[in-house]
Amino acid sequence: MLINKIIVGILLSFFSLSSFAQIKLVLGHGTGLNSPRQVAAMRFAEIVKRDSNNRIEVEVAGAARLGDDVAMIDSLLAGTLDMSANSQGPVSAVVPEYNAFGMPFLFANVTQAWKVLDGPLGKELAQKTAAKGMIVLGYWDNGIRQMTNNKKPILTPADMKQMNIRTPPDPVTIDIMEALGAKAFQIKFSDLYAALQQGIVDGQENPLVNINAGKLYEVQKYISLTNHKYEMTPFLMSKRTWDGLSEGDRRIILNAATQATQLQRKLAKEEEEKLLVELKNKGVSINKVQLKPFVAATNGVTEKWFASAIGDFTKRVVNAAREK
Repeated sequence: MLINKIIVGILLSFFSLSSFAQIKLVLGHGTGLNSPRQVAAMRFAEIVKRDSNNRIEVEVAGAARLGDDVAMIDSLLAGTLDMSANSQGPVSAVVPEYNAFGMPFLFANVTQAWKVLDGPLGKELAQKTAAKGMIVLGYWDNGIRQMTNNKKPILTPADMKQMNIRTPPDPVTIDIMEALGAKAFQIKFSDLYAALQQGIVDGQENPLVNINAGKLYEVQKYISLTNHKYEMTPFLMSKRTWDGLSEGDRRIILNAATQATQLQRKLAKEEEEKLLVELKNKGVSINKVQLKPFVAATNGVTEKWFASAIGDFTKRVVNAAREK
């Protein structure tokens, strides 16, 4: 009896100590250290540490320190990286339904996009993501994308004919650029500044926040407000990491992620609104485009995706966007 009591006591002590074991997690992202993504990631880490009584520590590794977005997705799937605030394009290579949210001229503003993401379709997308080995902690914002180049103002699709434009590895973005007459080239964001500076490509497309964070205005003369595509930043956790957490720790992570998502969206929206003035003051020519020809030129892109393997989901996303 005494031996049994000793064994029980040892086991209880073990489980008590293990429940307070230190947990260290790594969160990677690819944007600059002054970006809304970095600020939100740091806030997430602070909340997790506070709410876990310093038991869970999150190391934030920004500015592509752990590789580009494709490499980080591979690491999430392998379970060698815990979390990533990643670009929509690389995630869509694993979960094709992410492409549906990038249809050309789908959302007039980011608030409209958030309403769809925070609704039933966003939950369905999270389920599809979990089935592929990643847990959605939140849908951060990557803004509505604009064109830049170093040749001339882009006012109509005709101005883009034969231009060499860098895009992320995102099939919808590539489709849009080709529909507008440009040649699409995939270059890592971390290498983009040098590629533009050296004339390897004529231009690129990104939200203003990324254009500013990457200092692309230093090597691009013209910004054209095409508003051609919205992109999210899925905030993801490796399912392997998620499965190793207790229910209590999962609640801490999700609560912190909700607060970080709200902060990131708020900061991204505020920065987007002020950057037009700031970039103009930095000597960049800001141009408004003739929107109707751009919309007409890219209608075929949406039709192409309607006929794809994710056509039903894409149609539902497009219909939801039009209802907002």
